[in-house]
Amino acid sequence: MMAPTGMRPFGDVISLDAARAILDATGAPIDRTETISLSEANGRVVASDIVARSDVPPFSRAGMDGYAVRARDTEGASRGNPRALAKVATLYTGQVSPVPVRDGECIEISTGAPLPDGADAVVMVEETDTGADGLVRIFAEVRPQQNVGRQGADIQAGQVVVGAGDALNASRIGAVAATGTVRLNVYARPRVAILSTGNEVVEPGTELKPGQIYDINRFTLSAVVSDNGGIPIAFPPAPDSLDALVSLFDDLLACDIIVFSGGSSVGERDLVRDAITANGRLLFHGVAVKPGKPTGLGLVRGKPVFAMPGYPTSCLSNAHMLLVPMLRRISRLPLRINKTLTLPLAQRIASTSGRHQFYPVRIVNGTAVPAFKASGDITSMSRADGYIEIPANIDLVEAGASVDVTLF
Repeated sequence: MMAPTGMRPFGDVISLDAARAILDATGAPIDRTETISLSEANGRVVASDIVARSDVPPFSRAGMDGYAVRARDTEGASRGNPRALAKVATLYTGQVSPVPVRDGECIEISTGAPLPDGADAVVMVEETDTGADGLVRIFAEVRPQQNVGRQGADIQAGQVVVGAGDALNASRIGAVAATGTVRLNVYARPRVAILSTGNEVVEPGTELKPGQIYDINRFTLSAVVSDNGGIPIAFPPAPDSLDALVSLFDDLLACDIIVFSGGSSVGERDLVRDAITANGRLLFHGVAVKPGKPTGLGLVRGKPVFAMPGYPTSCLSNAHMLLVPMLRRISRLPLRINKTLTLPLAQRIASTSGRHQFYPVRIVNGTAVPAFKASGDITSMSRADGYIEIPANIDLVEAGASVDVTLF
């Protein structure tokens, strides 16, 4: 296949909002499901309702250490007018009382232990005293069900504990565990093919030859994908050959999303867009952002194909801004809500007019210090705590201005 020659300028560069609108309409939420163990469930999205088969707790239990009593036996009890009850047993968690509580009796009980038959309340130990005669003196009146965790108070049999479409976190996993469920049906995680391009890109661990650089983007993109519900499938770097790129699609399309880095600019060897159009169609190429203008998106056999810039900061920035929202939607995860801080800018920033800029910053002594070096420098991001956004219609932000820092 003949590759185009000469420098080829971008066509219509689209706005960030326009790019996001196209991304929102591309790629359907995943519908494959799988069954996994509860120990593997953190961060997964439930594909069918999880219904409790029994009550939680499965029995009424003591809400604190003290004495299980019949509430009516404590009527009028006070420090000056205690009620004396006979202790007939001691009950710890995991034990069931061998005897019931009758009139004028009590059972010493630990927090969480099953409430004995006949008892309907617990007097906390601080409101009691055991005399030399062996009787327990009660100094406070209790009402029925006071200091008692009732059966089914947390979850009732037949209740939906976690609904289909919910993402599992620590607390939801705890609720599932409380029902005794150990296997659950979840949506599969999208498989994301990650491929760096360029004759100069080589695997870390090999000896660099003149003109070569190590593959950075494969690792940064894999981390982004793992953090946002996908499974990164890394491929070795590909050479600058249109035929080689086109032939790779048979393997790449086994995945749900394809992400190229490099080969998306305007040089004669920037061939990813040609490989996309040879197999499918290009939806856009060029976004009015900085860094990361040479970003493209295509659709090949119904699968989204990203063409990311080769420069590490540009690639990682647009992975956060463009790839992550699409990946989380396809993964059925909720959109990530990042924390922000409003801080004064430590020094003036000159921006590129007409391009929405994502500018990395460090937080130093309560100020936002610009950290951007160059699109090709990964330390622009690795030494930053977050970023600020500078709209396309602003070309200068003065020192001291209040800026919203979105934290990484």
